[in-house]
Amino acid sequence: MSEHARILVVDDTPMNVKLLADRLSASGYQIETADCGARALELVEQWQPDLVLLDVIMPEMNGYEVCRRIRNDMGNQMLPVVMVTALDPDEERVKGLEAGADDFLTKPVNIPELEARVKSLLRVKDLYEQVQIQADELAEWNSKLESRVQAQVEQLENLGRLKRFLSPQVADLIVSSGDESVLDSHRSNIAALFCDLRGFTAFSETAEPEDVIEVLQTYHEEMGRLIYDYEGTIDHRAGDGIMAVFNDPLPCDEPALQAVRLAVAMRERMNELLENWRELGHELGFGVGLSTGYATLGLVGFEGRYDYCANGSVVNLAARLSDEARDGQILISQRAFTTVADQVEGTEIGQLTLKGLSQPVRVLDVTGFKS
Repeated sequence: MSEHARILVVDDTPMNVKLLADRLSASGYQIETADCGARALELVEQWQPDLVLLDVIMPEMNGYEVCRRIRNDMGNQMLPVVMVTALDPDEERVKGLEAGADDFLTKPVNIPELEARVKSLLRVKDLYEQVQIQADELAEWNSKLESRVQAQVEQLENLGRLKRFLSPQVADLIVSSGDESVLDSHRSNIAALFCDLRGFTAFSETAEPEDVIEVLQTYHEEMGRLIYDYEGTIDHRAGDGIMAVFNDPLPCDEPALQAVRLAVAMRERMNELLENWRELGHELGFGVGLSTGYATLGLVGFEGRYDYCANGSVVNLAARLSDEARDGQILISQRAFTTVADQVEGTEIGQLTLKGLSQPVRVLDVTGFKS
């Protein structure tokens, strides 16, 4: 930019103006001239020069006053101003510095010195402008980064909230898509699984509180991990009771079969845990109830504490079957078993009258998978 810079020459003596203008123009600079302070201030505002050569002694408004007015404009704080004077240079230098000048030349002007100082000051101005551009770019990047960080923080908060009741895969999908409408209240055909510990009430009454908490923590960690592995949605966790649903909020090709697979995996893992606990004197068991049917699902709660819940007879049935199950049993309703009978083996339990249900329910015990 320096070789094409715009220089404003201000002097009330035409011969001085011509000398400076001709020499600087020959060096490739664009030149404008002013014969008084008022005209100089107009050109500074309108033409926006890159450097000002300013004579000190001028009628009406001297160079010091012009320089002060230039500096009063915040946009001209870094505009190089070179004072040109025929007076005592030491005395004028102090006045010029106080007025805001950057450099000084004495008359008669030494042309090589003039060109060197002009080039040096323009180079400094170029560097300052580059720094300003970089600072503006950095500020813009910081602003974008802050926005991205804020968006990511919100995304992580949403993800953490959703992962309390959804599998990580489902939570990630909902957060990445930005669409949580699937969590609004709606009706869906689901498979419901309810499980809890046999003998937990008696255990919690007699065992040390620390032992109870340790058992619960291990139980929920292991069962929760399996629910996530089988892409279930955690609907309910209270004490030793856990409920999971399949086919909501995202569809599942075979929800009942997926629920059975989870139940069998739970039973296998719980057999290992129960054996360890019994060695410690904890007499506990594990049972599961499964059913299928329509339910109403959606977020229930208040700001900062929402749970994804299913409501309907299918949920009540799964809970009652879990209550009825003995240690190691996976009780499944006839309706649910019919959808998986080609892959799952079950033992007929018969008609059970369950608490809260007006009609007996035909029930089977899942024993495993067919070869």
